[in-house]
Amino acid sequence: MYAKKTALTVLSAALLVPTMFTAPAHAAPAPPADGKGRPPMDGGPPASMSTVGGTTLGQPGTQVNLLPGAPALPTNLTGRSWIVADAETGAVLAAHNAHWRLPPASTMKMLFADTVLPSLPKDRVHKVTDQDMDGVGAGSSLVGVKEDHEYTVHDLWLGVFLRSGNDAVHVLSAMNGGIEKSVKDMQAHAEELQALDTHVVSPDGYDAPGQVSSAYDLTLIARSGLQKADFREYCGTASAKFPGLQEAGKPRDYFEIQNTNRLMTGAYGLSPYKGIAGVKNGNTSEAGATFTGAAQQGNKKLLVTVMNPGSDGANSVYEETAALFDWGFSAAGKVKPVGELVPPKSADTKSHGAPARSHESEAAGGDDSGSSGVGTALGIVGGALAVLAGGAFAVNRRWPRRGRRGDEDLV
Repeated sequence: MYAKKTALTVLSAALLVPTMFTAPAHAAPAPPADGKGRPPMDGGPPASMSTVGGTTLGQPGTQVNLLPGAPALPTNLTGRSWIVADAETGAVLAAHNAHWRLPPASTMKMLFADTVLPSLPKDRVHKVTDQDMDGVGAGSSLVGVKEDHEYTVHDLWLGVFLRSGNDAVHVLSAMNGGIEKSVKDMQAHAEELQALDTHVVSPDGYDAPGQVSSAYDLTLIARSGLQKADFREYCGTASAKFPGLQEAGKPRDYFEIQNTNRLMTGAYGLSPYKGIAGVKNGNTSEAGATFTGAAQQGNKKLLVTVMNPGSDGANSVYEETAALFDWGFSAAGKVKPVGELVPPKSADTKSHGAPARSHESEAAGGDDSGSSGVGTALGIVGGALAVLAGGAFAVNRRWPRRGRRGDEDLV
């Protein structure tokens, strides 16, 4: 019923950008405070930011420890904030303003899915009401949900991940008890994940005063979401059939929807990125372009987040993500990590770096609505061999060794 193509069907395509050269090590320059086409965000990053994951990650600017033989970081990065992390171990290979709190756009939908997805059975059917669609913002991205029509939860999640449908988010929020409850659930779950730069105002990521996250938090959230098989399925789907008109006595119409992740589909002149497995893109007038991606090459699995590149190119966020993926795959084993993706609070029994204090006092100690992100495996759809084997495969998630202070001992 749900004919779909996953990102794995395009893994044999050429890489988006050439593999990074191995010149003498140097860091990428800091992006300009007001790059062309970049929404205003009150100048540069704060002088002091959160140190969750290691003290170095709280420092402004580019953080990287290149060992002999390591490739240089790309020199054309303009993102206000970005991070490259090992999806399996959680080691942060390099970062730039990792904890700068910025508008996240639709990458906030990753937190919505990670929070709400486990509580709604995928085969549950819901008839959409006018009230379900209340509050969908003007100019929102939509998948085409219609009032008085029925959809499964599975349909709606495909609408969320492929088309970034705010209409689908609002319907799922209604099924979860409403927008207000969903926002509270998301904030509590962010607290549990130690995504403490994140303040949720709207579950769909629509621009709202005070709604922020960070490259660090979005990467942490993506890693948690990728613990869930359904999350992996939805974010790794390139195209699907979505229900259309529903008339009595007639077969229901369906129309095809394509994923807006251009590194997956190769749209707008890009080539699909080799090994891409998701996760989520976003773009609003306040946030600019944002993207969190997961990819695998060989036995290496990486997560990259880029927020608000200063370049005025339509594909800049994808090009910079691809360049960081290329660098990360080349640099694996040749850099000393500058930090780590911390475990959820429920799995973190020993301190590391700064105490995990919340920015949102009202959400402290809240329930995580059935999803703590704790798991024994991180499954990311892999390369062509996984296609031939008939599906995704999992890798062990190993929580970082505890008991250190700062990040000077990370290896």
